[in-house]
Amino acid sequence: MNHRSSSLLFSLMVAILSCFCLSISILAQDTATPSREPGPIPAPIGVPASAPTNDAPYAPQPILQGGIVIPLYPFDSPHLNHDRVREAEQYNLSKAAPGRINSIVNIHNPSIEVHTVDGGINTGAAIILAAGGGHRTLNVGSESADFVPFFYNYGVNAIILRNRLRNDGYNVQADAVNDALQAIRLVRAHARQWNIDPNKIGIMGFSAGAELAAPAAIQFEDFDKKNSDSADRLAGITSRPDFIGLVYPGPTPFARGANPAIPRNCPPAFIVCGGSGDRVHAIWADEYLAAMLQAGIPNVEIHIYGNGRHPGEQMSDGSHMTGGLTAKNGIPFGTWQDRFIDWFRDQGFLQKPGVETKAARDIAAFLTQPPPRSPERRNPVEQK
Repeated sequence: MNHRSSSLLFSLMVAILSCFCLSISILAQDTATPSREPGPIPAPIGVPASAPTNDAPYAPQPILQGGIVIPLYPFDSPHLNHDRVREAEQYNLSKAAPGRINSIVNIHNPSIEVHTVDGGINTGAAIILAAGGGHRTLNVGSESADFVPFFYNYGVNAIILRNRLRNDGYNVQADAVNDALQAIRLVRAHARQWNIDPNKIGIMGFSAGAELAAPAAIQFEDFDKKNSDSADRLAGITSRPDFIGLVYPGPTPFARGANPAIPRNCPPAFIVCGGSGDRVHAIWADEYLAAMLQAGIPNVEIHIYGNGRHPGEQMSDGSHMTGGLTAKNGIPFGTWQDRFIDWFRDQGFLQKPGVETKAARDIAAFLTQPPPRSPERRNPVEQK
């Protein structure tokens, strides 16, 4: 190879090497340069908000799309606090899940929010959901709204109860329990319009909400008598629940040694709670069960889980126990809702509308029998 050819080849190699180095440099610059910001996230759409106030009683707004909201009482009802009935409800929104209402306070015009099921899968059963919150707030997120799609999948209509709270100046027994009983009457009054079976309407209460559901099971007769005036638009419609659910319940009417009368047609009950980790609530749950067993009421079922604390309480790993449908760190207590569905199906509530339930048949049979005798205590020697 002559000198000229060698120089030409050398120049070509230098040019190729230069291009390669330039490409590497550009690539390095592109990699090192931070990407552009994608721009601001748009605001969430359809976030529920309180309705405006005016001279009329406050109009509660649905917290889930498609909800039918009906106040429990007419605007001139003596049950309402007319000095405050125009005040707007206050919603506590989740900071991490836009549009999700975690809880509600300042409830002065109590209401129900009805979510019905498509006709093809509708069983006609309806569950009124009474959320907890220690009577300070109403935890409608985890203990009401989350259950609407869950029960929908089983053909069960779900109704969110917005009852009045002790924190807003109301008495639990005189106001909140009456709200629960009135809700049962109101759902039954509109049952045909909503394709609900009037014989398959019950209430499920969580924690403080169970302090409404448990009294409803034994106080319905007294409530109906007190609200039988012909001027009452719901007079003659029974407030008796066809079933109740008590989920990690607050004190029931049988707490602290109380022994109220139990009607013979007291409805069946499903009771669930954590055990030693939620000891006080488990005792209240057990007291209700004991009273029902003593009275011989059929179809009362209880599940006390060995591992589980009350919602909101701190676990040993530093996390907090969650309520409602959450998995609760994967412990068996996190699948209690499946046990409820098992019980609910066994009672006949998941059959087609109009079909008599096993629960109703068992109560009818129980009413034909003489009242059960109280079991006599025997000393250990006699028992042997």
